Amino acid sequence: MPGSDLATLRGALEAVMREAGELARVTSRGPFKRWTKGDDNSPVSEGDIAVNDLLRVRLTQLAPQAGWLSEETEDSLPGRAMDTAWIVDPIDGTRAYITGRADWTISVALAEHGRPLLAALYAPVTDEMFMALRGVGATLNGSAIAASRGATLERAKLAGPKRYLDRLSGLSPHVLAQPKVHSLALRLTRVAHGELDAALASPGSHDWDLAAADLLVHEAGGLMTDFSGQKLTYNRPHTAHGALIAAGPPRHATLIELVRDRQSEFA
Repeated sequence: MPGSDLATLRGALEAVMREAGELARVTSRGPFKRWTKGDDNSPVSEGDIAVNDLLRVRLTQLAPQAGWLSEETEDSLPGRAMDTAWIVDPIDGTRAYITGRADWTISVALAEHGRPLLAALYAPVTDEMFMALRGVGATLNGSAIAASRGATLERAKLAGPKRYLDRLSGLSPHVLAQPKVHSLALRLTRVAHGELDAALASPGSHDWDLAAADLLVHEAGGLMTDFSGQKLTYNRPHTAHGALIAAGPPRHATLIELVRDRQSEFA
């Protein structure tokens, strides 16, 4: 997809994200239905479905040639068979959304040949709009952002599963464990603007949780990989991924070295 087309698409995507955020906010103010799905009884709400439906219409209008891969759509659409696809989580952090917390987001990425090339992550409650375009950089509300520098874990701010943080604290006692961020996409993206020095995710996250945050972290000068240091590939038959680390390159290397021979302890 030509760069000029992507730049135009970026502006249009931001407008769509704000429209979706307002719909989610309005839905959250009144009584709404909620239920669970899947083997893990993960929550779903009317807000998830309403935002999903809006995004499907708007994003298909923006890029009709792209496939569609969303957490809240039956897995029968042709997105996997296409080189370009929208990868969408209409509300990432549904538990936070239905309990009135602020740390839920709307996550959208346009992926091509397995990697994101355009991304938007919007936190409507705090009005934080993260945008990234491959090779151009990442922004928060229009201002450029960058991952933190440094290689040491001394007083490094880390967020992730408690068992991971406890294990890392045992290996590096001066790590600063941070409170849970309910939206995984937001947790990873906090690395992109330096609010977190590193973030971790346990196995089982999916394309829609990760694709937007992945591009944001990389365009902010950071790295987001599995525990072996490999970048992720999206829009493939299997959408689930293993344990992940996001950080600036020197600190990412430090963490990879720490976990390399201890991966079973972080399973």
